[in-house]
Amino acid sequence: MEKAAAKIAEQGECAPRLARDPVNLPMIRNWLEAIGDEHPGYTEVAPPAMVQVWTMAGLHGQRTLDDPLGAMMRILDEAGFTSVVATNSDQTYHRYLEVGEQLAVTTRLEDVTGPKKTALGEGWFVTTRSTWYVGDEPVAEMRFRVLKFRPAEKPAATQEAPKAQAIRPSVNRDTEYFWEGTKQGELRIQRCGGCGLLRHPPGPMCPECGATKPKYLVSDGRGIVYSYVVHHHPQVPGKQTPFVIALVELDEGVRMLGELDGEPGVGLPVEVVFTEVDDDLTMFGWRPRADR
Repeated sequence: MEKAAAKIAEQGECAPRLARDPVNLPMIRNWLEAIGDEHPGYTEVAPPAMVQVWTMAGLHGQRTLDDPLGAMMRILDEAGFTSVVATNSDQTYHRYLEVGEQLAVTTRLEDVTGPKKTALGEGWFVTTRSTWYVGDEPVAEMRFRVLKFRPAEKPAATQEAPKAQAIRPSVNRDTEYFWEGTKQGELRIQRCGGCGLLRHPPGPMCPECGATKPKYLVSDGRGIVYSYVVHHHPQVPGKQTPFVIALVELDEGVRMLGELDGEPGVGLPVEVVFTEVDDDLTMFGWRPRADR
């Protein structure tokens, strides 16, 4: 490894890589906005810390064959040191860069040290030194160091990790009757004790007549999918993504949200299904009706 590094270092600097665009005000504005710098002085000169931006290769850029960092990375990859993490970067600026100036950068391999034992695994520290030029004038330098390492093997698990608990619904005076019903295999719909209005989700007062003593009826648990979403991200405790959440319009006229087990589709006839989570909670959901 050391011989290979010495051979690359002997080659010195790679050929200059020209910036894709001259130093320009639109990019300066974008960079200042991205990092939250509101300094008003950067209209004719660029922030010094922006020097590396001008010569970045872009999304589809490729390293040149004489790039020393790329050459060293390939050698370490072949030796099994396939992971990389940047460890530190030091930059030196000689002057401000003016709008309209065209930069070029060269890089040389400065040092390769290893193998070293680290918390990430055994690896080699690779240090390069880049120099930016405007014409023949050096305007900035950067010493950049990475750790190229072989990931340490994780110890075998001694016991099965505990399963994430499902998110539990909030149960209060207005919803207690509903969740008591699911434990008994009933899908209950709140019904106003005054005007008889059916509503879901439940609430303490009827929106039509203002009555505050609701009752309920037991739904047949049949309806059609009014709308649905397929949830991919973020992860939900106790659930395996993706899963389907369907808004079902029940035959009684109200709509309820619940997880759908099966291929979704608007207008799909479904029926309620109950799943016992534990002694205190039974969840409801939907499945396609067998008679559809």
